[in-house]
Amino acid sequence: MTLPLIIVGAGGHGRVLLDFVREQGREVLGFVDSNPALWAKDCGGIPILGGDDVLERITPSAVELVNGIGSVGVPLLRARVHARLKELGFVFATLCHPRATVAVSARLAAGVQVMAGAVVQSGARLNEDVIVNTGAIIEHDCVIGAHSHIAPRAVLCGEVEVGALAHVGVGACVVQRLRVGDKALVAAGAVVVANVPAGANVAGVPARHMVKK
Repeated sequence: MTLPLIIVGAGGHGRVLLDFVREQGREVLGFVDSNPALWAKDCGGIPILGGDDVLERITPSAVELVNGIGSVGVPLLRARVHARLKELGFVFATLCHPRATVAVSARLAAGVQVMAGAVVQSGARLNEDVIVNTGAIIEHDCVIGAHSHIAPRAVLCGEVEVGALAHVGVGACVVQRLRVGDKALVAAGAVVVANVPAGANVAGVPARHMVKK
């Protein structure tokens, strides 16, 4: 049985997700959002039910959640919200856009989101709550840690490993067999030709560590 959905977060990423789950014919009961100014309004014709506390009055087994919180850096907020709601017993839907390509042998954990035009190749493993955004390419045997975000048009070549809570920016490329560490940030357009340590920020072609001023 396909359960109805509630989307957590009524911002840009949440609205994109709304459009594509509608395209799949999924029922959306509403949004929840932490911004009180949005409560009792609607988003794309779907009601914003209130804050996250609304979910405390819903039986977790009656719905699936969609994590609509996007990120432009290390996705700590997204991960915190996911963890809190998972502790309440909710399950996050795994979503693949109808125009994404996902290999049969790829493994997608709960809450993974594969957006329009993205490609996930043979043997890839995506851990929980990962975003593979519009047009991104995940080549064969890549492993992506929980809550990480592979931004639009980014490319991970074969056997790349990305740690948890990392961000690979728009149009960035990570060459084969490298590792991007936990909570690392790869800037938009970077070309990564060496391992990126945990917590590091890299940018440029080839990618180099960004110096904080």
